[in-house]
Amino acid sequence: MLTRRSFTFPALSLTAASLAGCGSRSIVALPELNTSPVAPKPQGLVTRTLARPNYADIYADYPGERFPISAIDYQRIDPRFLRQTVAFPRDDKPGSIVVDPAGYHLYFIESPRVATQYGVGVGREGFGWSGAARINMKRDWADWVPPPEMIARDPEIRAQLEQTPRGLGVRGGSKSPLGARTMYLFGEGRDLGYRIHGTFEPYTVGTNVSSGCIRMINQDIAHLYARVSLGTPVTVLPV
Repeated sequence: MLTRRSFTFPALSLTAASLAGCGSRSIVALPELNTSPVAPKPQGLVTRTLARPNYADIYADYPGERFPISAIDYQRIDPRFLRQTVAFPRDDKPGSIVVDPAGYHLYFIESPRVATQYGVGVGREGFGWSGAARINMKRDWADWVPPPEMIARDPEIRAQLEQTPRGLGVRGGSKSPLGARTMYLFGEGRDLGYRIHGTFEPYTVGTNVSSGCIRMINQDIAHLYARVSLGTPVTVLPV
């Protein structure tokens, strides 16, 4: 487990004040508001839209789940952060993932210079990181076990935890900060502690909200999860 300092090693550059779990300040889902958070203007990769799906369909209730994935009001989300197919300006290999924190986007490379673009929430100030990783584990409806550093930063979390097979945390389901799907990032032969995961706070995509994890709308992470295999390379770009 990384501690409260900065790290630099060949595969990964961490500028986070500490490695953290994937929750924001509270592990209890925030109530939905009448307006979306104000998203900063993305400054990341420049892409060109090739195709958009029917958002009323893809962001509707998601069937066949152990816990509900409810429809979202996609019109409350900036269109820049809704799923679409784009012309991609880099030469990453098909089947790989590129995360662009500056633009609040995750890209799954479909074919040379073509990608599916998803909006994401990224690390808030002090929790940014960049580098290379791989997806070495995948879980649906994963238990969330916060690291000691996170509990120390916010002791109120402890009262909301229960015993899970992996330790004190929140069992997978509608109260878990990991949402419907979780993909675990490894590098240098170890779990980096960062995840690509879903969220029950979909209107926070396009903002700096997490403790370093990459959070996605549940419908989007379910779509990506089904297409990603173990060992998939992930590149997180510098801000």
